[in-house]
Amino acid sequence: MIDLRRLTVLRAVAQYGTVTAAAAAVHLTPSAVSQQVRSLGRELGVALLEPQGRRVRLTPAARVLLQHADAIQELWQRAEAEVHCAGTGEPSGTLRVAGFPTAASALLAPLAVRLHGTWPALTVQVREAEPLECFSLLFADDTDLAVVEATPDNPPSSDRRFDQRRLLDDPFDLLTSPGHALAGRPAVPLEDLATEKWVLAMPGSSCTARQLVMSACRSAGFVPSIAHEAREWSVAATFVSHGLGIALVPRLAVLPPELDVVRTPLESAPSRRLVSVTRRGSDGHPAVAAGLGLLRELAAGLCQSVDRSASRSAPPDSSTMSSSDCGSRTVVKSTSSPAPTVKP
Repeated sequence: MIDLRRLTVLRAVAQYGTVTAAAAAVHLTPSAVSQQVRSLGRELGVALLEPQGRRVRLTPAARVLLQHADAIQELWQRAEAEVHCAGTGEPSGTLRVAGFPTAASALLAPLAVRLHGTWPALTVQVREAEPLECFSLLFADDTDLAVVEATPDNPPSSDRRFDQRRLLDDPFDLLTSPGHALAGRPAVPLEDLATEKWVLAMPGSSCTARQLVMSACRSAGFVPSIAHEAREWSVAATFVSHGLGIALVPRLAVLPPELDVVRTPLESAPSRRLVSVTRRGSDGHPAVAAGLGLLRELAAGLCQSVDRSASRSAPPDSSTMSSSDCGSRTVVKSTSSPAPTVKP
């Protein structure tokens, strides 16, 4: 009988390419990783790693084992879920959730409060983490449920280790100082920003926001004149409040309320997609299932809040937006107050 934890370590070596990188991913020392893989090999009676210069590589036997590894892990996750359901079936124990800053604030914080309020025997631990780290945490069994921004750097939706589900699309708004000529409009075409000086925000560890903005501007027929750059939405908003330029920020990004800035919607706004992620096979676990269900409810509530704010000033013939299409239509001007929150 093999130790599934050792199988996870071998999968990490295969995914990350080196023992050192695998060790960082599963929070072990390199020597511990090597020991775990050797122990797994002894259990199976085969060698799984072989030297290649100063490094090691997977043996043919290891590659055969890895062809079955995802299925083995999925079956174990399903078995564990069914075992928990065979008891009371009520969520209990600890549910570990992770997400990037916007998701942690807008979704995971209310999720933790609501879940514990409904099921007092369930403790929820929230962890702020960037998307790639969230996948690593799931892979290493250090979190159970994550909310990530969909990026090209993430594992693809076809990756058999994870189940990825669309939650909502978060559109970008125009951010200006109050006296700016565009601040009073119901909505602004992106091409009207061609001659503006831009503040470009690049939060987190990826360049997804930059890529979204640059791609949208190119589609509108221009390349933005970037005067300033910031790593946080709040810093970009501070630059805008001082009149250093305009910026695009996601609607769910919470900005400091004391900043004197104005949000105005864009026509055909670019948007970022928020996705929930679990280990494949784990969604039947009572705690994970409860988390996923409430997460969908909270995401739908965010969409409906945005829709209500839009309908107050939208043209009479505007179509109604369903919660699954959040971010696909133009939404009217809002100030620097925080993005719509979900009431319990």
